[in-house]
Amino acid sequence: MAFVEEIILHLSAGRGGDGVVRWLHLRGKEKGGPAGGDGGRGGDVYVRAIRDIGALSQYRGNDTLSAENGGEGQKKSCHGKDGEHLYVELPIGSIVRNIETGKVIQLTEEGQEELLLRGGAGGYGNEHFKGSRNVKPKECTPGRVGESGDFFVELHLVVDAGFIGLPNAGKSSLLNAITHAKAKIGSYQFTTLEPNLGELYGYILADIPGLIEGAAEGRGLGHNFLRHITRTKILLHCISLENADVTKTYNTVRKELEAYNSALSDKREVIILTKSDVVTKEEALSAKKKFSSGKIKAEAVFTVSILDDDAIKHFKDSLVKLLKEA
Repeated sequence: MAFVEEIILHLSAGRGGDGVVRWLHLRGKEKGGPAGGDGGRGGDVYVRAIRDIGALSQYRGNDTLSAENGGEGQKKSCHGKDGEHLYVELPIGSIVRNIETGKVIQLTEEGQEELLLRGGAGGYGNEHFKGSRNVKPKECTPGRVGESGDFFVELHLVVDAGFIGLPNAGKSSLLNAITHAKAKIGSYQFTTLEPNLGELYGYILADIPGLIEGAAEGRGLGHNFLRHITRTKILLHCISLENADVTKTYNTVRKELEAYNSALSDKREVIILTKSDVVTKEEALSAKKKFSSGKIKAEAVFTVSILDDDAIKHFKDSLVKLLKEA
């Protein structure tokens, strides 16, 4: 099933059940008194955050959802059954906006539940209208319609560390090498069209789709890439040593981050020079020194190759230490 990052949901709370006219049947009396119960309340609509980035996919082709209606009142003054609430499960990191009112709800923690729409109240049965001057009321009222609305849901991933960089920088390969992820790998740009997740000793890492120059204005994967790093604790900036000018490559990505959201420039960053097996040790060392001058605020610089087990182990151990400090 295709990964879904945004969707519009048409949601409705339940309608209240109708009140009814009923009579208490007593021996010798045709109408022993009013005994019509009130209708049940319609179910409410909630959103619930779950740990599944693919949860939005279940609503493709099924984007109109309703809570259960309340049941009508019963005889012998019995109240109608309240409608079941509707819980719309969304990935952690989802931003839910009511299109009409503009109200925004952010789901940031697993299990978080937020009320979106209230169900309608049940109608009154004829017993409700009984009084000293109205001993045999024939009135009842219908249940009220529940609230409804259209909601725009947009996913912003919440992860501990996110791999960023230009297309084909080795992000997916590195994620696979240090976790049990099985991200798709190819020798062409934009192999990764949706985020891939991996786990490293309990920390969640994301391989976020690559970008190109002009992504902040929507070129390439545009905001489909950039939106996911706004809630990432540490940026793992991958730069392939296949690039002749690694600092230019670095600055290209940084420019796009800052153009999209200036706050991204303050995030913790680690630089990873990937594919070190395609250059000599001297060339790899020279490239690494370019990021050690103090002009770049990276917390650490690594040179790795997925073919070098020792380098991968060193990177994993160092990354875990950095994540513990996050």
